[in-house]
Amino acid sequence: MNRNTFVLGGALALAVLTAVGGYWLGQRGNSAGHAALTGQAAPADSAAKPARKPLFYRNPMGLPDTSPSPKKDPMGMDYIAVYAGEEPEPGASANQIKISTDKVQKLGVRTEAASLRVIDKVVRAVGRIEPDERRVYVVAPKFEGYVERLHVNATGQVVAKGQVLFEAYSPELVSAQREYAIAAQGVLSLGGAPSGARDGMQQLADSSLLRLKNWDISEEQIRALAQSGTATRTLSFRSPVAGIVTEKKALQGMRFMPGEMLYQVSDLSSVWVLADVFEQDLALVKSGAKAKLTINAYPDKAFVGNVTYVYPTLKAETRTVQVRIELANPGQLLKPGMFASVELAVAARANTVTVPVSAVIDSGTRRIVLVQLKEGLYEPREVKLGARSDDYVEVLDGVKTGEVVVVTANFLIDAESNLKAAVGSFGHAAHGAAPAPSASAPVPAASGAVGRVGASPVAHQAVGTVDEVDAKAVTVSVSHGPVASLKWPAMTMEFKLANGALLKGLQPGSVVSFEFVERQAGEWVITSIKPAGKSSAMPPAASASAKPAARAPASAVGAHTGH
Repeated sequence: MNRNTFVLGGALALAVLTAVGGYWLGQRGNSAGHAALTGQAAPADSAAKPARKPLFYRNPMGLPDTSPSPKKDPMGMDYIAVYAGEEPEPGASANQIKISTDKVQKLGVRTEAASLRVIDKVVRAVGRIEPDERRVYVVAPKFEGYVERLHVNATGQVVAKGQVLFEAYSPELVSAQREYAIAAQGVLSLGGAPSGARDGMQQLADSSLLRLKNWDISEEQIRALAQSGTATRTLSFRSPVAGIVTEKKALQGMRFMPGEMLYQVSDLSSVWVLADVFEQDLALVKSGAKAKLTINAYPDKAFVGNVTYVYPTLKAETRTVQVRIELANPGQLLKPGMFASVELAVAARANTVTVPVSAVIDSGTRRIVLVQLKEGLYEPREVKLGARSDDYVEVLDGVKTGEVVVVTANFLIDAESNLKAAVGSFGHAAHGAAPAPSASAPVPAASGAVGRVGASPVAHQAVGTVDEVDAKAVTVSVSHGPVASLKWPAMTMEFKLANGALLKGLQPGSVVSFEFVERQAGEWVITSIKPAGKSSAMPPAASASAKPAARAPASAVGAHTGH
């Protein structure tokens, strides 16, 4: 009996302990759940880093302008927050840009020191073969007549100097010959007559002879006429030079008028090459310079000539000036009308400060390079440029020998981008596009702005308002809201359209949703576009003001149009 009572008491005590323990665990679980639902962190989480507070906000374009509170520049871009440790060093320029070391590696920044080099430039141009104008001859009778017989009857026929081209009949010619023959015989018959009569007859003979000479009658034909005293019915016209018949208008039996061109004979033993040199290279080209030519018809041959003349006028349509190059044409390999690739060697400039061509950002009005002051610290600097080779350009002012400049990185903008966008993109890349996503937030797709090599285009979506439509260039300007997948803020950009069919129905003021990709660096192309629904048709400005937008990456700023 006592043993049963002991067992029953132990079981009852175990049940009570289990109930109490379950209640305690349940209360603890409820407290933890409540804390999770209300956003309260566990005691360990309370030690997390507090949010950094910006010291001030700087101009995104690198201008010496700061603000104590968030604001936008005239282009609608957010001022960049500057935190502790990112402020400019004492005495430093306001437009210096500071980038963390890990971000420099991610951006793929490559630098090179400015150095003294020899600027050896070759001016390249396209030219065409033309006959030497001084070796082109025209056969045009100076009297009226008829083509009695053709001896050379085909264009392109090779003729020798003095070779008969055709025979012509002219009543005027026959009359002039008879007049001269009679006068010449009269001079002979009046040998013993008074000097007055003999002199008069001599003047008549001389005037008849001069008339025949003025009609280009050869000395041989005149002597034969004087000896025989008989006028010939036809007159032979001969080639004035050895060459090729490049034009023939004479036909058997045709009538011609004084001065009418019947044959054109060209001497092609020497030819001209008229090369079109761009205006920017004109100052480098001088008369007497050597020129090397290559012809598609003879890829294994190189032709060498000399620049003999730089024409004084410029073609406004192509912004080029013609340069004349003379060269010999042995074997007449060079045919008029052929195209030639021309390389003009210009004088080299030695011991000049140079930087790689890729280091220069050209806005059309200013040229800047990004100088690395130290690791992670860069300064945009305006430069004055001089001579340029294929790979390097002379710096006359702005950079000294030994200073390190940025020559390539994925945030650099190509030469067609404007200067402000280039500097702005450098600043955005420096300070980061947006905070890192939380663990629960979806990771956006790769934007394509970094590491595009070998990657297929990634599509991004946006909603915006159409500002301008250019049907000729197949482009559209859109004021769009923030693009989460690229961490872009709201801005106005110009997009290309994948095809002209996408322009259908687009009008300024239309609210649209669209999908776009980066086809190549800085080139954003819309692949699909349609009217936006009411739920998504929020004006970009409103969305930007409701929540601070993330900064655009360098490639996005490169496409910014500056509206």
